Amino acid sequence: MAEMLFSLQGVGFTYGRGIDVFRNLNLQVAKGESLCLLGANGSGKSTLLKMLCALVFPEEGRLIAFDREITEQLMENDRFAQNFHRRVGFIFQNSDAQLFTTRVEDEIAFGPIQLGLSRAEVGKRVDDVIGMLQLEELRERSPYLLSGGEKKKVAVASVLVLNPEVLILDEPTNGLDPRTQRWLIDLLLELNRRGCTIITSTHNLELAHALSRRALVLSEQHELIYDGSTAEVLANRKLLQEVNLIDEYCHIHGEREHIHRYVHN
Repeated sequence: MAEMLFSLQGVGFTYGRGIDVFRNLNLQVAKGESLCLLGANGSGKSTLLKMLCALVFPEEGRLIAFDREITEQLMENDRFAQNFHRRVGFIFQNSDAQLFTTRVEDEIAFGPIQLGLSRAEVGKRVDDVIGMLQLEELRERSPYLLSGGEKKKVAVASVLVLNPEVLILDEPTNGLDPRTQRWLIDLLLELNRRGCTIITSTHNLELAHALSRRALVLSEQHELIYDGSTAEVLANRKLLQEVNLIDEYCHIHGEREHIHRYVHN
């Protein structure tokens, strides 16, 4: 039986002014999975990811991660929080929110330095991830002067350098050119083959098809209405329309598990 990394049990969460985001949300994520969280904008995808990353906390119910109940009080313990964020890496939708140093090499080195690793170990990790992601030409450049795709690569590198067990990505292909999208998909597939658990939030159905066998679907009312095969949900045109992921012009070739978006003449 697969080891459970995350378990949400009867979780409720409310944003300001008493607006419910989740009520009685239940789900589990097993070690080694690659799953996609699908939903239209505003469905609660980003909130759920932030909860799994311990950036926000349930107001009702329980979040269990690595066999511990994760609470705001527990995350105030610096040692525990540091270890948790080493094990769970989060790639923000907007790379600029993640980048804050003046040199790419320093950006990638920041996390290992905070872990208290030796200078030699930090240097080795930085060199390894720069080599793996082929970022050598960017090493001395400022993150703020990079293209959108280059910024995304540096943001990914700054998380992978910590060697996380879980990688969580919020709309990772937004604003990326096709070549960088392909690079990112290939990287995530390879990381998952190596045992990294991948959780990706997206409304990009092609990305979901490429990355995941399991999909979770959130409705615009913030309810988890589907948890199952990615191939099956991508073939369920009625459900995808109900949750505002496709419109009437989306044509799905279910037999090929492939999606085209175009207007029929």
